[in-house]
Amino acid sequence: MSVRVLLADDQPLMLVGLAILLGDTDDLEVVGEAGDGREAMRLVRELRPDVVVMDIRMPGMDGIEATRQATAEPDPPKVLVLTTFDDDEYVYGALRAGASGFLLKSMALNAILDAIRVVAAGDALIAPSVTRRLIADFAGVPAAPRSDTEPAADSGLLAEITDREREVLALVGQGLSNTEIAERLVISTATAKTHVARLFAKLEARDRVHLAIIAFEAGLVPRRR
Repeated sequence: MSVRVLLADDQPLMLVGLAILLGDTDDLEVVGEAGDGREAMRLVRELRPDVVVMDIRMPGMDGIEATRQATAEPDPPKVLVLTTFDDDEYVYGALRAGASGFLLKSMALNAILDAIRVVAAGDALIAPSVTRRLIADFAGVPAAPRSDTEPAADSGLLAEITDREREVLALVGQGLSNTEIAERLVISTATAKTHVARLFAKLEARDRVHLAIIAFEAGLVPRRR
């Protein structure tokens, strides 16, 4: 079954290029194209895509506001922000609005295709090297250091998860992929994926970024010194 993709960008050449790129794949299908945020939201409600590839700077309603509205819809699509601008303000704004990924247009075309697949599968497209900086700011983690031996603050949200799921949640908070979690815990990748799926359900998390935020807020990830 193909991933249904809506493209939102005010640059016609970008829309055409992405549409051609996705048209050459067997598992991705372009169901609509929008030139601004308002049109994107109209098509989100009309077409119910699985993923929206969203530009940030668009006339009228920008991509961040459109992302906020799209992710607030019933059965919302995943949003992958694709932009020219690598700016913290845009990254933070996109994540706060509910985006599952943030990608630059300068990346290789195959990387963009892979990113759409990753986001559609429920993963977040934030590199481990920047995950902690972004999420720490997003979650409002205090700057004061905490000893590595200090007990982590518990949360009512975590009352229903198992010890193994807690371990997995902590590793998600460090930006590890399912494969890396499997290697760290000496389990299969399929088992790691199952644990992450159960965390999504039990914690009502939108995606891996949301899980990582929960891990930070619960004190499961050592803070930067």
